[in-house]
Amino acid sequence: MSAGTTVSPDAGDAGSADGLGPATDWRRLDRRTVLVSALVTAGVAAGAAVPTTLGLSGRFGLGHAVAWVLAGSLALIGCAAVGDHVRWRRTRYRVGAERVELHTGLLLVKKRSLARERIRSVDLTAHLLQRVLGLVTVRIGTGEQAGGESTLELDPVPKAEGERLRRELLERTVRGTPGTHREGELVTLDPRWIRYAPVSFVAPALGGAAAGAVMQVSDWFGAQGQVIDWVGDRFRDTSLTAMIVILAAAAVAAGAVGALGVWIEMWWSYRLEREPGGTLRIRRGLLTSRSVSIEERRLRGVDLVEPLGIRLFGAARVDAITTGLAKDDEDQHGDHNTLLPAAPRSVADRVAADVLRETTSPTGAPLTGHPRAARGRRLRRAFWAVAVPVAVLVPLGVLLTPVLLWTALGCAVVGLPAGVFLARDAYRGLGHTISGDYLVVRSGTVRRSTAALERAGVIGWTVRQTYFQRRSGVLSLTATTAAGAGAYTVYDADVSEGLAFASQAVPGLLEPFLERIPPTG
Repeated sequence: MSAGTTVSPDAGDAGSADGLGPATDWRRLDRRTVLVSALVTAGVAAGAAVPTTLGLSGRFGLGHAVAWVLAGSLALIGCAAVGDHVRWRRTRYRVGAERVELHTGLLLVKKRSLARERIRSVDLTAHLLQRVLGLVTVRIGTGEQAGGESTLELDPVPKAEGERLRRELLERTVRGTPGTHREGELVTLDPRWIRYAPVSFVAPALGGAAAGAVMQVSDWFGAQGQVIDWVGDRFRDTSLTAMIVILAAAAVAAGAVGALGVWIEMWWSYRLEREPGGTLRIRRGLLTSRSVSIEERRLRGVDLVEPLGIRLFGAARVDAITTGLAKDDEDQHGDHNTLLPAAPRSVADRVAADVLRETTSPTGAPLTGHPRAARGRRLRRAFWAVAVPVAVLVPLGVLLTPVLLWTALGCAVVGLPAGVFLARDAYRGLGHTISGDYLVVRSGTVRRSTAALERAGVIGWTVRQTYFQRRSGVLSLTATTAAGAGAYTVYDADVSEGLAFASQAVPGLLEPFLERIPPTG
C-alpha cells in the first residue's frame, strides 16, 4: 500500500460518534487553534484598518468609515474563528502500529495515512503565538516529491504531544558503533557568527527589495512622483555618478540591516544534537521556532558550501546530503537541510566530521587539481560573457544614443577584470579525491561547494564530453545518487585521470564501459 492517501479500514467502527473509529484511538488537535486563528486574523485586520479607513473617510466621513471598518473586522474575525472551529471539530489523527492516519473535512471528508516504515521526517514549527500558548505544528513526511500527499500536518498540537510524536515516529535502531562519537549536543550558536550575515547574498537582495517596496507603496498612494522629486532635491548639486553610488550604498546598508534581522530570526537559539537512536536534530528560530530531524541512516554525506562573500571571511556552512528530506510546498523557509549556518571554516570541518562519525572531515582532504585546459575554458567563457554585450551595445550606441556607448565602456572596464578574477577563482576551486568511504567533489566560485558523498550511495555515473571538451582533452563526470541534489559533478577533469577516479570511487560500476589501453614501448 502506498504512503499517500488511503481509506482506513477502521473508519466505520462502532463506538465513534462521528464515524472516525474508536474514540479511544483517535486524538483531536488542540482546541486553542480557534483562538490562534482569531488573533492572527485580528492582526491582519488591524494592519488593513488604517489605510482602509483613510480611503473610506473621504467618501463617507471619518465616523462612518470607522464603523464600517470595525464591523468588517469583527465579521472577518468571526468567520475565521467559526471556520477553524469547524476544522477542529472535524479533524482527527491517530498513530497505529503500522500507519499514521489523519481524517479531516466537513462536506468533503479526506482520509489519509502514511505507513510508519516510510516516514522520514517529523518536523516541529511554532510561530510566536503558538509559542506563547505552548503549541506546535507537526509535519510528518515520507520525503517523496509528491506534494501534500507525502506529508501529514497536525496544526496545532500541544508541545509535549509534538515531542512525543517525534520521538515515537523516528525511533530507530542506533546506527554505528556505540561510543565512537558522542551523543547529545554537537554544536551551539556562537553569537559572533552573525558577522557573516551582512556579506551574504541576502543583503543586496533585501536592499533592492526595500528600494522596490518604497517605489511600489508610493505608487499605490499616488505619491511616486513626489518621492522621485524628493530624492532629486537631495542630490540637486551632486553628479549623477555620485548620486548612483550614494543610493547604491544606502540600499546595501539597508540590505545589511535586513540580513542581520533575517539571520537572527532564523538562527537564534540554534543547536545541533545527536539523539539516541541515530537521529540528528537541528533546533533554531527566534520568533518562529523550528525543529528538523534527520535520521543518520539516511545520511549520505555533507556539502560544505562557501558563497563568495562569506568565503572571503574564511567561513562556510554545512548542508546534509540525505535521502527523504523533501521540502513541502507549504514550508517555504530556507535552509531546510542546513546542519550549520555560516561559521569559521575550522568549525564547519569539525561539525562535518562529527556528523559523519569520522575523525577528520573528508571536506578537508587534499584534492586533485584539474588540467590547465580547464582554466582556459573558464577564461574564454568570461571573455565572451563580456564581449557579446559590448558587441551589441556599440553599434546600437552609434545608431541611437551615446548612453549605450558609455554603457558598453562600463561593461568592458568593469566586466572583463571581474570575469577574469571569477574565472581564475573557479579554476582554483576545481578538485576531487577519494577520502576513505567518501568521494569528494569541489567546484564553483560565486557559490563554492565541496561535497563529500558516501561512495556506497552512488548509483551511477554520467560521462559527458562536448566537442570543445574533446579538443581540450577534458570531460565531466556526474555521480548520480538518490540523496541531496541527486547529482554531483566533477567538471573538466583530465580524461584518463577522471575515468580512473570514477572507477576507483565505485569499483565495478564503470568498468564494463572502459577500454584499457596497454602502455606503449
